[in-house]
Amino acid sequence: MEYWEYSTAGGVGVKKMARERIKIKKIDNVTARQVTFSKRRKGLFKKAEELAVLCDVDVALIMFSATGKLFQFASSSMNTILAKYTLHSSNIEKLDQPSLELQLEDSTSVKLREEISERTNELRRMRGEDIQGLKIEDLQQLEKLLQEGLGRVIGTKSERVMNEITSLQRKGDQLIEENQKLKQKMEMINSKGKGPVVDVAMGLENLNDALPEEGQSSESVTNVCNSNTSAPPPEEDCSDTSLKLGSSTSARPPEEDCSDTSLKLG
Repeated sequence: MEYWEYSTAGGVGVKKMARERIKIKKIDNVTARQVTFSKRRKGLFKKAEELAVLCDVDVALIMFSATGKLFQFASSSMNTILAKYTLHSSNIEKLDQPSLELQLEDSTSVKLREEISERTNELRRMRGEDIQGLKIEDLQQLEKLLQEGLGRVIGTKSERVMNEITSLQRKGDQLIEENQKLKQKMEMINSKGKGPVVDVAMGLENLNDALPEEGQSSESVTNVCNSNTSAPPPEEDCSDTSLKLGSSTSARPPEEDCSDTSLKLG
């Protein structure tokens, strides 16, 4: 249905013909409905062809009339476009549905999260937290677990302490053995280095004992010296023993009596 409307665009009054808008609803008249379908179908196919040419796209239209008659349009090939559509749809379904491996991983992840949560709660209870809502049986079981854990801790601690004690004893035995070896070495060094010194000291002690005291004769002193010192080799059935002290001691000439022994003290 057409009608005239008055427009004042640009300040000039113009009359133009306009179409009345048709309400979008089912056309009751069968003949009018078929005519409208034929016109609209041709216009839709024309628009689809223009869209395919202008935008270089694949366009396919399929429609069935009220009587079941098929009408279709394809910019290239209907079979090619339908195959592409089918492949695309199957890929989308695969993406939407996770694979079996992903499902297994998700299941494993859920189980691990549950186990972690359970272990966390168990640790909190062993620390004495969140135990107000536990039953008597749960508390007894928790007590048993704590006792077992405490026993293992005590056993491990005792084992470590015994190992440390054994190690210290071994170190002590090694130190004692090394100390004894060092002591033996020192004794050997002392015995080798102090031997002549001891002999000299003993000789000096004997010499001091041989010095005359007040009221003691030189002959007795000579006898003591002769007893403390070794006799020289015999010369012509006699021995001349002399002891030099200070700077003024000398032996008699051999012409004198061999049995005469003199001791001069300077």
